[in-house]
Amino acid sequence: MPRNEPTQVTDGWDGGRSPGRRKAVRYAVPVAVAGVAAATIGLVPAFAGSGSPDLPKISAQDLIAKVAKSDVQQLSGTVRVSADLGLPSLPGGGAGGFGGAQDGGKGGDGASAAPQKKLMELASGAHTLRVAADGPEKQRVSIVDKAAEYSLVHNGNEIWAYDSGSNTAMHSTAPDAGRPGKQHRAPKDLPGGLKDATPQDLAKQALKAAGDTTSVTVDGTAKVAGRDAYQLLIKPKQAASTVGSIRVAVDAANGVPLKFTLTPKSGGAAAIDVGYTNVDFAKPAASTFSFTPPKGAKVVDGDKAQAKTQREHGKDLPSRKDVKDAEKDMGGLNVLGKGWTSIATIKGDGSGLPSGKDQGAGGDAGKFLDSIGEKVHGSFGSGRVFSTRLVNALITDHGTVYVGAVDKQALIDAANAAK
Repeated sequence: MPRNEPTQVTDGWDGGRSPGRRKAVRYAVPVAVAGVAAATIGLVPAFAGSGSPDLPKISAQDLIAKVAKSDVQQLSGTVRVSADLGLPSLPGGGAGGFGGAQDGGKGGDGASAAPQKKLMELASGAHTLRVAADGPEKQRVSIVDKAAEYSLVHNGNEIWAYDSGSNTAMHSTAPDAGRPGKQHRAPKDLPGGLKDATPQDLAKQALKAAGDTTSVTVDGTAKVAGRDAYQLLIKPKQAASTVGSIRVAVDAANGVPLKFTLTPKSGGAAAIDVGYTNVDFAKPAASTFSFTPPKGAKVVDGDKAQAKTQREHGKDLPSRKDVKDAEKDMGGLNVLGKGWTSIATIKGDGSGLPSGKDQGAGGDAGKFLDSIGEKVHGSFGSGRVFSTRLVNALITDHGTVYVGAVDKQALIDAANAAK
C-alpha cells in the first residue's frame, strides 16, 4: 500500500457545509465520558510509538468524513491531559487538591465532590484520567492524583461523584429520570460539566472552526496508544490568530480521534495536548459502572443540596429582567470578525478597572491588575491587555471589554475601529 504523505491540503475547503461536515461533530462516544478543555506539555514520548505506520493515502475531506461516520459507543482506556495555558497566579493561591482544599479537606457540605471544582483543578498541570463508556446511559471518568482519586459515574438514572481525599460522595438523579419514554442522560453540570477532556470532544470543537479561514492537511501517520493513526493538521490562515496549529491523530480503523494537540503561534510547549495512552474498544464490564460508597464515606444528596442552594440563594440571583437590563446597560455582547480571529466585545458603562495609583480598597486590586496587565493606548483611549498563551483581553479605561484568541494588536485595532 502506498505510504500516506502530507500532500492533501484543503485551503479554501468549504468548512464542511456539506452533509458530511454537519455530521463531523457527531462522535458516538458520549461527551459525558470525560471532560475539560485542558491539555499538554510535550507528551509525545508517552503517546507515539516507534516509527510511523504505512497506511493507504487519504484526503483531508475523506479523513474528516471517516471521523463523522465513526459510531463507536463503547470504549475504556487511559487519557493523559495537561495544560500550559499561561494563566496568571491569583492572590491567595489557586484551587486546592483533591482533598477539598476549600473546606479543609473535611468534605464540608459535599463541595469537594462537586464536579465544578474539578474544572478549576484541571485547568493547569498534568493529570491522568481513566475513562469508560457503554452507550449514552453508562459513562465513568476517574481523575487519578498522586494522593487521591476523583470519580464520576453515570449509570441509567443515577449519578455518583466521589472524592477519595475527603471520603465524600454525592448522589444525584439524572435528568428525565422517571419520565416515561425519556432516555436518561447525564446533567450538563455533572459528567457533562467535566467536558472536553477526551480527544474526541476537543477535535469536535476544532472541526467546527474549519472553513475558508483554515488550512486542513493530512500530515503523515503515527502510532498512538499502540494503534495506527492518520494525523490531521489544522492551521488558521488568519495572521492575527494566537493558534499556531492543531494536530489530531485519527484512528485509521474506526475514525476515533486518539490524540489532540494545540500549539500556540508563539511556539514552545503545546497549550493543549490530550491523548489516550491506552484504549480498548470492547464493551466494558457492567461492574465498571457500578458504585457503592466506601464504608465511612459521607454521602450527600445532590438533588437536595441543589434545591437547598436555590432556596437559600435564589432571592440573590438576578432575574431574567435584571439580566436583560444589565445587557442593555452594557450594550450587549457583540462578536467582531469571523473564524479564528473573532473578538467578543461588551460595551462598558464608563467605569474602568482600578489603578495601582488609586487609594483605598481599590488600591490593592489596582496594583495586582497593573502587575499582570499591560497598559496600551490607541485612538480609543487607553486600557490594559491581559494575556495568556491563547486568549488575550483588552479592558479599556471606559470599561469596554474585547477578548479573543488573537494578538494584542488585533484587540487594539478592534477598539480603535469601534470608538
